[in-house]
Amino acid sequence: MTATAPRLGPSPIRRPLAAVALLATLISLLFGLVLAGASPASAHAALTGSDPQDGAVVATAPEEVTLTFSEQIAMGDDSIRVLDPTGKRADDGAPRDLTSGGAVRYGVQLHSGLPDGTYTVAWQAVSADSHPVSGAFTFSVGAPSETTVALPSNEAGGGLVGALYGIARYAAYAGFILLAGGSAFVLACWQRGAGALPMQRLVVRGWITLTAATLAMLLLRSPYTGSGKLGDAFDLDGLQAVLDTKPGAALVSRLLLLGASALFIAVLFGAYAKREDEKEKQDLTFGLATGGAVIATGIAGTWALAEHASTGIQPGIAMPVDVLHLLAVAAWLGGLVALLVALYRTPDITSGAVRRFSRMAFGSVVVLAATGLYQSWRQVGSWSALTGTRYGQLLLLKVALVAVLVGVAWISRRWTGRLTERAVSASTAASATDAADTADVIDTADTTDSADLAGTEDGAVAAAPGGTVDAERAAQLSRQRAALTATREKRARDADPDRSGLRRSVMVETAIAVVLLIVTTILTSTEPGRTEEEAARGNTTAAPAPVTGGQVNLSLPFDTGGQNGKGTVRLDISPGGTGSNSVHLWIDGTDERPLDVPEVKLAFTLESKDIGPLPVAPDRLTEGHWTASGIQIPIAGDWKVAVTVRTSDIDQTTISKNVKIG
Repeated sequence: MTATAPRLGPSPIRRPLAAVALLATLISLLFGLVLAGASPASAHAALTGSDPQDGAVVATAPEEVTLTFSEQIAMGDDSIRVLDPTGKRADDGAPRDLTSGGAVRYGVQLHSGLPDGTYTVAWQAVSADSHPVSGAFTFSVGAPSETTVALPSNEAGGGLVGALYGIARYAAYAGFILLAGGSAFVLACWQRGAGALPMQRLVVRGWITLTAATLAMLLLRSPYTGSGKLGDAFDLDGLQAVLDTKPGAALVSRLLLLGASALFIAVLFGAYAKREDEKEKQDLTFGLATGGAVIATGIAGTWALAEHASTGIQPGIAMPVDVLHLLAVAAWLGGLVALLVALYRTPDITSGAVRRFSRMAFGSVVVLAATGLYQSWRQVGSWSALTGTRYGQLLLLKVALVAVLVGVAWISRRWTGRLTERAVSASTAASATDAADTADVIDTADTTDSADLAGTEDGAVAAAPGGTVDAERAAQLSRQRAALTATREKRARDADPDRSGLRRSVMVETAIAVVLLIVTTILTSTEPGRTEEEAARGNTTAAPAPVTGGQVNLSLPFDTGGQNGKGTVRLDISPGGTGSNSVHLWIDGTDERPLDVPEVKLAFTLESKDIGPLPVAPDRLTEGHWTASGIQIPIAGDWKVAVTVRTSDIDQTTISKNVKIG
């Protein structure tokens, strides 16, 4: 029989799906309204300010360096390090908590009598949502200088340890989905599946995966947030330090709950699967459902307590919402995998079980939509963050995948409807076929048995006194009958166009669900768009407002002594005050046309305060035009501006002029 696409005519099954479509439309409208009126929040800590600021040039060495963050963080003794130009420590050690009001600020004392030069500030901490964050910047005392310190290029939590920790995170989510979703499918949709070996293997493998991943994360936690060295995974002191943190306590709690879930699995696939009395089975179903829900909620809570939901605004609401979100994901995606296994690996999955899962999946989608909307409001907060940050872009991808998944689920529901419509007739036909097949098997077995009896010497193996068949031969015949019956049933199932269509549809759903799980896991370790924008605003406003001094314009003639060595340098310094300035420099030849030269350099010196020279290497924009930005003028005064022009390999000159800046 050729499989045909499901009809699109009226069907009761379409009504819930119409509701899903309507809900999706409402979500898209509410999403914009909620984001438009969102209030500030943060998660995944970011550096929002520092004193001295990045790139600043100060006249005298400060007594301390302070850092301001967007949220609460955890710091150790070496979380803030200040290094002098030679790479030696210039700070006194452990950071001090200077938090006051709503500002999260930490500081570290500097040594007295620090020489002039460029200093490097490197910091690393653990944000309140358990993710490591790090960064580095420089400032200069007196004037910038060469430094032997290289700014770290790797972010905290990177390298091999970061990759292994990330794999463990993916595995933990996948294991929980299989464990919770597979168990929910058995209890709520297909209780006979408790005795099916493929379903048992699915749930047990989910438990093993989650347990192994949790142990790996517990061991890797210390190097993941600290040294980054894999060998430190077995450092007992580091492990003890992890156990004293919120993420460490969450991982230990998860292991304890997994011990309780092992008992749950043993009862589900042991006593429950063998229970025959209907009343006793109902009571046991209620007990398992209650206990399983408590365990699953507790395991989901270990994520909510240690990650994004525990920080930012409204954590008391966000954590229960996050638990509901994760449980809905497990019920939907884990149940989907269980359904796929049942369709491919078990002979007796019924259309009723598929219908019950369809209802459970619909309820999960509704919960996902509501909780996902709230989470998006907390973590994104604006249209610019939705489209202009990595978190927002991943969120859009996740929404698109959910929409596609719901569309494929609609097709699966249509196949389920066709399968249900044929359930009674298919059952009757199957019974008749089974009867005929059984007769054929018996006839075949009798014929085979007779031939064996005739061809066996003395009848010693095949027959015994009284005409009874040998017990071993009877067992063999029984296995043959079972194998033949199973083969015919499989062929019948494979030939059923509705069942095959449902299989393909669920397979596509599962593939999309895997991609969705990957995107969701990446989201949990990505800096939320709201925080990223806050950090960007902090960096933009970090530089102090310059003292008004007015734009400085200079015109300096030069002569390097070589061919085409004469010309004029025109220089604009804006805004011409203390703080950050930009420079535009033009070189004109004797014919007043732009003159290109191999090299131009600048230097600023305040001789009255022994500051400088502060070197500047402008970038060439076009022929005869150079520019430089971010030039820090620490204090006002009469600055000597020196311009070095090189017109050939050997022809060079330096011209200078004193100007008032600030």
